[in-house]
Amino acid sequence: MSSENSGSFIEIQNITKVFGNNSPEALEAITKKNISKQDALEKYNSVIGVSDVSFDVNPGEIFCVMGLSGSGKSTLVRHINRLLEPTLGKILIDGQDVMAFEKNQLQEFRNKKIGMVFQNFALMPHRSVIDNIAMPLEIRGINKNKRYAQANEILNTVELTGWGNKYAHELSGGMQQRVGLARALAADPEILLMDEPFSALDPLIRRQLQIEFIKLSKKLRKTTVFITHDLDEAVKVGHRIAIMRDGKVIQVGTPEEIVLKPEDDYVADFVKGISRLQVVQANTIMKPIDEYSKSYGDIPKDAVRMNESDVLSSLIEKSVSNDSPIVITNADGRDIGVISQKDLLVAVVEGQDE
Repeated sequence: MSSENSGSFIEIQNITKVFGNNSPEALEAITKKNISKQDALEKYNSVIGVSDVSFDVNPGEIFCVMGLSGSGKSTLVRHINRLLEPTLGKILIDGQDVMAFEKNQLQEFRNKKIGMVFQNFALMPHRSVIDNIAMPLEIRGINKNKRYAQANEILNTVELTGWGNKYAHELSGGMQQRVGLARALAADPEILLMDEPFSALDPLIRRQLQIEFIKLSKKLRKTTVFITHDLDEAVKVGHRIAIMRDGKVIQVGTPEEIVLKPEDDYVADFVKGISRLQVVQANTIMKPIDEYSKSYGDIPKDAVRMNESDVLSSLIEKSVSNDSPIVITNADGRDIGVISQKDLLVAVVEGQDE
């Protein structure tokens, strides 16, 4: 996937969160001497949640933060809406310093700009589906008719038409998570924070919701920070991925960059099970048109055209039924490169060698 927008909307600047002892001595050892989580605990009784994390998220981008349990990913995301206060660092949302918000400003910011989706659904069991979805609008003081109209509209968007009068216990896990997503979207927030939203679901339902979420994201274009421990999910869902370990961000990049160019052995171990077929894009393996023409002559008039962001598996599928080279186009529809069947074979073999 590639983000359609540019320019930072969320700016995370050197965020550090230390639980327990955060004395100047402890903070200096953590931030300046770069001591490990184990040393911080043993020497200072300090628990490092997040350590000097910085990254930007673009408008409309799905930015995945992934890592194993204890890596700091969920702790990090809770700083964006100030459910947790950082020990050090700054967070800017659309140029505004979130740390500078007074109580009323913070409440309005959370209510109007942020929608959050939790792993455990967090639905109110005594409220119907429609009342759960309308709850953020109720908090805003919007009258009943208007909030129900908005809630029903978003209910249709997540494909739960007709389920508004049911209760959580009458819904499957996948349906409950759709209600949780609908509730986050009902108030039309600018930012979605999603903390392992699909990890409690069965694998089949999880894959279905991932696909539905991708489709929904293309339509609504909400700036999203998506927390997951599953690299397959991050590769599938995210425009970019940040991999965390022991409270630190180890690498930030597109799924293709993460898989093809891991920055260290830890990231390499993470990505070794990911198939290149799902991440290598056409613009990585294509040849310039003039280079192709010198080697093979003119491009056949009936050559198939595909987009520069199409992945290797799609290119191979198209190539099986067509002997001609594949012409690659950019977002404007302009021809920018060519991929021969030999290029496809080389791309697959290189992946096997690795």
